[in-house]
Amino acid sequence: MVEATRLMVEANGYHGTGLKQVLELAEAPRGSLYHHFPGGKDELVGEALAVAGRDVDRMVKELALQAPTLGDLVRAMLETLADRMVAADYSKGCPVATVALEVAATNDALQPICGGIYAGWQRTLADALRADGHDPTEADELATTALALIEGALVLARASRSRIPVERVGRRIARLLTKD
Repeated sequence: MVEATRLMVEANGYHGTGLKQVLELAEAPRGSLYHHFPGGKDELVGEALAVAGRDVDRMVKELALQAPTLGDLVRAMLETLADRMVAADYSKGCPVATVALEVAATNDALQPICGGIYAGWQRTLADALRADGHDPTEADELATTALALIEGALVLARASRSRIPVERVGRRIARLLTKD
């Protein structure tokens, strides 16, 4: 159910994802939903977002092992996300952004989950920048800027059905993160 929810929410948003559709996709009986997720849709979506956030964390850690520089890491990360988006015919972008944009301002159950995932990604980037020799304050600001650029590039790529925004932002972030 969690994976089915994740797939549907990322493509269709929170409001475009019905529990009946999730259960059909997951081939799960209705009773199992409230047995495993007594909090209903919000709890299920929250778990799907948490899993998606951990998957992105894992992807970044794997790519970091191969990337010689921080700029190379961010470019590899964007390349992987763009490949995923293209393979899904642009129905996938950031696994958290769709819900964050749609309900985080009004849903007290999902806002801290979305905010926590983004804060974790920002910390990971800031830690990598500090390890690369950046001033701590500068590292925090650059990490926030890079994350905003990444998220924006994914939105623009989905909207234009083109990976060009992701490629452009990847090049710009690599230059931005290069320590002078």
